[in-house]
Parts: sequence; C-alpha cells; structure tokens
Amino acid sequence: MIEFRPDQLKWEAVLEEIRRRIRTGEYQVGHPIPGEPRMAEEFGIAKGTARRVINELLKAGDVYTVLGKGTFVADPETGGSPRRDTEDE
Repeated sequence: MIEFRPDQLKWEAVLEEIRRRIRTGEYQVGHPIPGEPRMAEEFGIAKGTARRVINELLKAGDVYTVLGKGTFVADPETGGSPRRDTEDE
C-alpha cells in the first residue's frame, strides 16, 4: 500500500504510482497491470477509483486492453501492444 498525501486525490496518487512502476520497468511493456479488484485491494481504494485510474491510463496511451484478458502496458511508440520483430509473410 502507498501513503496518501492529504492534498492529493487517491486516484491521482495511485495513477502516479502505476506510472512510476511502468517507468522503472516493474510493469514491462506487453505485461499486465493489476485489474480493478487487485488494484483496489493492493492500494486500499474502491473498485470505482481503480477503474478511474485504468481509464486515465487508457486515455493517455500508457496501457491497452484485450477483451477478456486484461489491461497491459502499452508500447510507448505505438500506444498499443508491443511490436513484433518477425512477421509472417
């Protein structure tokens, strides 16, 4: 759990922490971030607050979703899934 500052909204603090984890490589490109239930439990926030964090990450292109699979760290160049070096021709 993180310590929340009294002058900062909880969703902003969690958003900042998730972005820090992406920057430092704790959450790597193409790998999942915690879903709403796990994020809510880990940070001691409501699921709605976790949803807002994920929505903000999606809007900024920091993550992408795969229906039925989860939310993943986006490639910083494309804002989507990681590029593949080899293509089937």
